[in-house]
Amino acid sequence: MDGSPDTSGTSGPPLRVGLIGYGVAGSFFHAPLIAASEDLALDTVVTADPERQRKVLAEHPGARTVPGTDELFARADELDLIVVASPNRTHVPLARRALEAGLPVVVDKPLAATAAEAEELGALAEERGLLLSVFQNRRWDNDFRTVQDIVADGTLGRVLRFESRFERWRPQPKGGWRESGDPAELGGLLYDLGSHLVDQALTLFGPAVTVYAEADVRRPGAETDDDTFIALRHANGVRSHLWMSATAAQLGPRFRVLGSDGGYVKYGLDPQEGALREGLRPDTDTPWGVEPRSIWGRLGEGESPLTGGGEPLPTLPGDYPAYYAAVAAALRDGGRPPVTATEAAAALRVLEAARTSAAEDRTITL
Repeated sequence: MDGSPDTSGTSGPPLRVGLIGYGVAGSFFHAPLIAASEDLALDTVVTADPERQRKVLAEHPGARTVPGTDELFARADELDLIVVASPNRTHVPLARRALEAGLPVVVDKPLAATAAEAEELGALAEERGLLLSVFQNRRWDNDFRTVQDIVADGTLGRVLRFESRFERWRPQPKGGWRESGDPAELGGLLYDLGSHLVDQALTLFGPAVTVYAEADVRRPGAETDDDTFIALRHANGVRSHLWMSATAAQLGPRFRVLGSDGGYVKYGLDPQEGALREGLRPDTDTPWGVEPRSIWGRLGEGESPLTGGGEPLPTLPGDYPAYYAAVAAALRDGGRPPVTATEAAAALRVLEAARTSAAEDRTITL
């Protein structure tokens, strides 16, 4: 078992995709992964920035650009899927507009600011009989796929605690909407990296019943949380401890999973984001999502502070292309999307509770 959805049975001409936004999410993640899929074709990109328009045409010669969403939706009958990769505050109105135009939609995380908004969009998609999915690409990280396998096969025995870190050393704020203090922008690490970490924890261990969080603004000039911690108690008894930080001068392990029969520790990040940012693409002959043995995690038991104990465990390849393969399969056969609005709402319920917990310094019961 590797956690990858079934993508068999796809056929027919490529589905035509309209992509809204060509910033970090659109240019580094969505556009290359759409272009790498045999079942999808990047048809139109919405960006008003002339430099980004030139970049689209250079990187994706078969695509066209339009300056705004009105021009995109005017051609709704020529498209098969809309992908929303614009700033967080636009996710709900643009997803709603796509669904009301009769178009399936993929939305970059977070789907919405609240679980209620996510559920409302999910209900609209169900009413219209349309696909609505959230781009939680880090379910297809190499290390997370490996953790899924060892948890599912019982290698660790009964899992007691799951530790997950997404830490960076960025002592100076970069600015932009992702670091804006305006609540409408949904900036800060809680909704950025926290969207990934909470989704992964819920995917592994199911619903959370209590949430405790700490959210701090550490860097001079920062406007929103840049050093955040979330503790979850899942209904099955597992405790998840999740760290996200821009102020970590020394990085901790990406994962530490402790069970009754052993543990797994993994340092370093999945290589796919770095490869995409460097211009590499998964539709080449170069192995994709593979990391060297030197950074494999260690599985087993031990107390050595030098070796970490246990034995090296080969890391499964990362597989971001599997997300859009699953989207295409769901569009063709009407099956379940790879990430649902219901799952997004569950994660948002945790993020909302975490925000309240940090503000009021108390544990929240869901």
